[in-house]
Amino acid sequence: MSIASLSREAWQFRDFIIASVKREFVARYRGTQLGVFWPIAHPLALIVIYTLVFSEIMRPRLPGHEERFAYSIYLTAGVLTWTLFADLLSRSVGVFVLNGNLMKKVSIPQIAFPVIATASSIVHFAIIFLIFLVFLLISGNFPGLPILAAAPVLGVVVLFALGLGVLLGTVNVFYRDVEQSTAIVIQFWFWLTPIVYPGEALPAAVKSVLRWNPLWPAVEAMQDIFVNKRFPEWSTLLYPLLVAIAFVTLARAAFNRLAPEIVDEL
Repeated sequence: MSIASLSREAWQFRDFIIASVKREFVARYRGTQLGVFWPIAHPLALIVIYTLVFSEIMRPRLPGHEERFAYSIYLTAGVLTWTLFADLLSRSVGVFVLNGNLMKKVSIPQIAFPVIATASSIVHFAIIFLIFLVFLLISGNFPGLPILAAAPVLGVVVLFALGLGVLLGTVNVFYRDVEQSTAIVIQFWFWLTPIVYPGEALPAAVKSVLRWNPLWPAVEAMQDIFVNKRFPEWSTLLYPLLVAIAFVTLARAAFNRLAPEIVDEL
């Protein structure tokens, strides 16, 4: 089945997808006294902690940057990008197993569930990202026009996470160790990406190896937008884009091959 066909199937069930995203969002905070405040409170706390700890207490300095919020912005831009990737990947890997009972009872195209996972991750990311932008405005560090470049950079991140996630999620139906292994790999992957540290601080030999990490250029591009307030080097995003397309292609092939057996295995 082609990507166009899968997209048409998902579009036909758009009402179900939208309702599922809303239900997941509400269910996460149901029963709490403050309700919808919590999606704002968590990212707000993260930004405040990074700002206080790194700009007022530890005061690390980025090479070539004297602005006191530079490292906090560098770290937050990297963490937000990583959070979007890791959240979407984690959701996608377990999405078929998690929704196994529903898939057995209701006639819904299986591809709808990765779409729901993607939309949910984007909604949660958007809340955090908007709060980050408010902080940049208040602190006088808004990047201006280069902010427009964030959309295509994040698009590459989402495409990569979705392709890899659906591929692993399809295999996870048959080998449940995949989900547990992915959780461990994600922890190591974080430290192999220049989020906490600048890539320039690494030895040349280590840097040349870690440059093959597809998330490296995407994270650097986001940091370039928000720290240096400039458009990223678009050529650096070609590699992660090609990797993302490759994984989407592999995911589609695996899904098409194994989709008829997925429900039987759940």
